[in-house]
Amino acid sequence: MSLAPLDEPAAAPAVNRPRGITRRQALAAAVATGVGVGAIRLLGGSMQQIASRQAASGTDWISPLNSESARVMHLLRRTTMGYTATQLEAALSDGFDMTVDRLIETKPAEPPALAVAYTPGGRFAVTDLQQWWIGHMLTTPTPFAERMTLFWHGHFTSDYRKTADDTFMYWQNLTWRRMAMSDLRSMLMQVTTDPAMLRYLDLATSTGQSPNENYSRELMELFTMGAGNYVEADVRESAKALAGWQLPQPDSYATVVVDKNNNVTRKLPVYSGQKSGVFNARRAYKGNVTYLGKTGALDTQGVIDRILAQPATAPFIAGKVVQHFVTARPSATYVKSLGDTFRRTKYDMKSLLRAVFTSAEFTSDRSYRGLVKSPTEFMVHTARVLGLSLGPKIVGGSGSGMGQSLFDPPDVNGWPNNEAWISSNTVVERVNFATAALAQAKGTLPSASDAVHKHLDGVLSPQTSSLFNQAPDDRARWFILLASPEFQLK
Repeated sequence: MSLAPLDEPAAAPAVNRPRGITRRQALAAAVATGVGVGAIRLLGGSMQQIASRQAASGTDWISPLNSESARVMHLLRRTTMGYTATQLEAALSDGFDMTVDRLIETKPAEPPALAVAYTPGGRFAVTDLQQWWIGHMLTTPTPFAERMTLFWHGHFTSDYRKTADDTFMYWQNLTWRRMAMSDLRSMLMQVTTDPAMLRYLDLATSTGQSPNENYSRELMELFTMGAGNYVEADVRESAKALAGWQLPQPDSYATVVVDKNNNVTRKLPVYSGQKSGVFNARRAYKGNVTYLGKTGALDTQGVIDRILAQPATAPFIAGKVVQHFVTARPSATYVKSLGDTFRRTKYDMKSLLRAVFTSAEFTSDRSYRGLVKSPTEFMVHTARVLGLSLGPKIVGGSGSGMGQSLFDPPDVNGWPNNEAWISSNTVVERVNFATAALAQAKGTLPSASDAVHKHLDGVLSPQTSSLFNQAPDDRARWFILLASPEFQLK
């Protein structure tokens, strides 16, 4: 049984107070979980207060990060989208420093091949793609690789609607995983020539005679330097220098019926394996450009190298990483220090991530529970903590209501982050997911009390502790844990 989502108000009231879960909604969850209506409404209200609490840096708990075991669990929560008992035991045995090294140095496990990936024209359901990735997240031996793939999916953004070829989106996911811990220079070349990106930001249609500026602009503003670090002339000039890329040629074509009623057919491209974009010199710009303060002949690699030479690039990427793994509001000094490391190591992602995870800021008391889990992190962690093989269908199908549908970000900016995940509607959907996940659990559940210690460090707010202790059985205690503010944070 699910709670009905609330309708968002047409206009914000004069005093902005969270509206909590209604009694009708709480009653539905209470029937399904055995938890009292009042307790569910309290949990919903507490979840909605996460956003204001994060902004004010107020907490209802004391950080345990002076403990090595707590630091290890803190690291795993932020890097692995939750963990199994076996993964936790291995990390605690290794200790914090060795676990950092293992996470960073372990080669990503390749996901299994997607059976429908080479459907002509990439015309298969995006839900197949979503369930394939979620399934790999739940079973992979290298979960940090999936967390980094998710990070780059939200940074170097594309969506299946504009791309209009889910084979291309499948390839992009494979590429982002393989390049995730390499260096920014090689990454930017792979991003630029990725077929999904070529179509999403129109570079595949750009020619020297008629350059399209979409990719040129977003490459600087959203992907590498940030607004205010270039001028409009740079957009126009780099668009010229980037022109000439095309989608890869298919290996063959298949005639497919696209309208059965009218017997309409189309020839759709068929690929036998992954390909990158192809450069066509005849479509390129021939001449000099003046870009980021320098004039001369320039190609795609030259554009990337000019970007990497700008002082804004390293701190821009470092800042994005920090906001996902350390704090939503980093100090300028901290970001600059990490940016200096990133640039000094020739934009090596392993060096940047190692500097982030071993920094004092990562394990400071202010960092503890300072970030909000994305819907994907919340769902995957729930599945892992319950020890269930939750069907990817239930996990993938719930993301949209919480605000994150994989391969379908809201726009080229990607998804919002941290407290932006929490609203009246998304709180209801998180409660619904916790209810649905527990409904999938048949038989005896793992100990909820053990989970409090292994996944929440044994640290609960007075309200959550009271509700947990008053719960009538372990299933109800699990619901309290999964719907608690503590579990939404990392």
